[in-house]
Amino acid sequence: MEFSILNLLLVLLAAWGGGLLANRLGYPSVLGELLVGILLGPPLLGLLQGGPALAVLAEVGILLMMLYIGMEIDPAELRRASKGGLLAALGGFLTPFILCYLLVVGLGGTVMAGIFVGVAAGVTSLATKSRILVDLKLLDTRIAHVMMAGALIADTLSLIIFAAVLGVAEAGELDLQGLGMLFFRAIGFFAAATLIGLKVLPFLGRRLGGLGRTASFTFVLLVGLAYAELAELVGLHGILGAFLAGLFLREKVFGRSLSKELMEGVKVASLGLLAPIFFVTAGFAVSLDVFATDLGLLLGIVGLATLGKIVGTMLFYLLTGNGWREGLTLGAGMNGRGAVEIIIAGIGLEMGLITQDIFSVLVFMALATTATVPLFLKWGTDWLRRRGELVRASEKRQGVLIVGAGPAARVLGGILARSQPVTLVDRNKEQGAFAEAEGLKVVQGNALDERVLSEAGAAHVRHFIALTPNAEVNALAAQLARTYFFVPEVSVPAGDDAAGHAALVEHLNASTLFAGPVALAGWDYRIDHEETERMGVPVERPYAPEALFQTVQGHGASLPLALRRADHYLPFHSGSDVQPGDRLILLRRKDPVPALFDRFDRLAARCPVLDLDQPLTMEAFFGTAAGLMAPALGLEPADLAEMLMDRERTNSTVLLPGLAIPHVSLPGEGRFGMLIARCRDGIAFPGQQERIHAAFVLAGTPDERNFHLRTLSAIAQVVQAPDFESGWMTAPDAEALRRLVTHAPRRRVPALS
Repeated sequence: MEFSILNLLLVLLAAWGGGLLANRLGYPSVLGELLVGILLGPPLLGLLQGGPALAVLAEVGILLMMLYIGMEIDPAELRRASKGGLLAALGGFLTPFILCYLLVVGLGGTVMAGIFVGVAAGVTSLATKSRILVDLKLLDTRIAHVMMAGALIADTLSLIIFAAVLGVAEAGELDLQGLGMLFFRAIGFFAAATLIGLKVLPFLGRRLGGLGRTASFTFVLLVGLAYAELAELVGLHGILGAFLAGLFLREKVFGRSLSKELMEGVKVASLGLLAPIFFVTAGFAVSLDVFATDLGLLLGIVGLATLGKIVGTMLFYLLTGNGWREGLTLGAGMNGRGAVEIIIAGIGLEMGLITQDIFSVLVFMALATTATVPLFLKWGTDWLRRRGELVRASEKRQGVLIVGAGPAARVLGGILARSQPVTLVDRNKEQGAFAEAEGLKVVQGNALDERVLSEAGAAHVRHFIALTPNAEVNALAAQLARTYFFVPEVSVPAGDDAAGHAALVEHLNASTLFAGPVALAGWDYRIDHEETERMGVPVERPYAPEALFQTVQGHGASLPLALRRADHYLPFHSGSDVQPGDRLILLRRKDPVPALFDRFDRLAARCPVLDLDQPLTMEAFFGTAAGLMAPALGLEPADLAEMLMDRERTNSTVLLPGLAIPHVSLPGEGRFGMLIARCRDGIAFPGQQERIHAAFVLAGTPDERNFHLRTLSAIAQVVQAPDFESGWMTAPDAEALRRLVTHAPRRRVPALS
């Protein structure tokens, strides 16, 4: 078997370019891959060619793709599918199936060809729907919920029927004995596959979980191929076996995080490499002659597939009582086909069950129907919106779910709970106990576990707020809330990664909590240490949330939490509709200087504070400190740095392990400065075994000698406090370090103030 690397390179390059273009236009990449196969392959330009090697890679590609589709579909979703989703799936599958079957058979086609075309016409594309629903901002509507459930059911149903049809086709004669044997073999296959999937695979997964991702990924591939071969042995097609394997290779086998990584690995291997080869080479098999020889059949199948999907969905959906207009819009939204249909058609062509002309018709049907979905769905939802019939899930949802029970989360939850139900989720028992003591409802558990979120009522809340100190947890929890529970309003705080946060907000159509970047750890610390005060600011004119955030920051460090509108409290975020008459509820940092203070407190309240993460040499530290202190002292930074170095050469200023107080005398009079510094990884002072984590740098003129001595005494009292060392290393930021110094218990000298 001859293998051309250049040909493989060109096919993958064409697939990549076509898929990328299709995605940018809002369509699934499979359509772009098909089109480049038609345009650049034998049907038109002939620049790309197939071959036995590509055919093998393509077949492996569809097995891996079906394995991935199985891993992505949650069987629990099928069990939870709504009545509307089930009816939409049945109507949208059966009606186009029957119509297209009758058309093919009526025009002289075989029964098997009619069944194949019917199954392909009944399929609906899940990937297409999810992307379009996000783009049209429909994820929080009843239509979105029904469409997603319907797509799951329709795809699963089509694969099962398809496998049964293949089994009948391979059995040869359709005698009752042969059908009976096939039926029992299929039942045995499903029973064995289920038993292995529920009992054996979790056992093996627990044993292999410690072997790492590479070994686990190989195990996934082996299981997928084993299931495919088992399906082939009983007379079914391997894609059904791979699909079933994916359904069982989930969290119970590997655990949540590893299973997600493995699913991404299968996705990359299939959709990124092998499956595109299948779809491009599928385009090679398309015949453009159908536009001349079978135009009537082409138009008939496309028309009946579209009409059957839309009308069938509408008719069955009438049983829900939600009206024919919503059913019509649902059918229009479920009209797109995609990867599963092309796989079914390709296998039918390979087995000789359909002709090249029928295959070409099915490919063009996939292209034509998928192209209509964004237009039809937009027209339909706009129509419902104008009539006031676009039902949003948020209209029946109420309450707030907050992930995290830290200090800021508890304060926000307490405010919002005044007018609506609030639930907090946290795995930390201590934080949960604090929240319960404050009268808040708490669910103990991991917010990345769908079962925990379900217990907390995620399927019924209007607003989801991810408010943990971990940005990754916030992002994953928000994604679960949006894509799994369809929460209409999702808010996440902006972390240090501005670009990543912007991408997350755009991807999930979420909002930025507080409408701007905040240092959450710092606010948690201040709230815990009672260093904040709550206040309400009246809103006198319309504001963009981001502009209001900037306005309150201009008057001092503030954390805007909620909007009070009449007697209702709403979370404040970048999507808030700020109106005149609202009151912005915010936290403001208290004056950092104690009520009873002295000159040292005032000095500590305004001096520079360095919070360093990286290890430093003493020379580098003095250079940085001098750069901050010198301007206020009327010195050149280099001169002050050299003075500090000379002082250290004369006599070490390290007073305790981990503590140094470098201090120098300046010429002139009337000058005194201080700098406070923490270095988490330590400053290396010469001759000291332990690195310095706390440093107080002093510089003053001779006339300030008495205050210099009192400052040394004050620092000594601060660092001798029992909880100084732990508080110093756990303080979240520079302002918390300053607060630790200014509020330390010690003897104060008011006479010097």
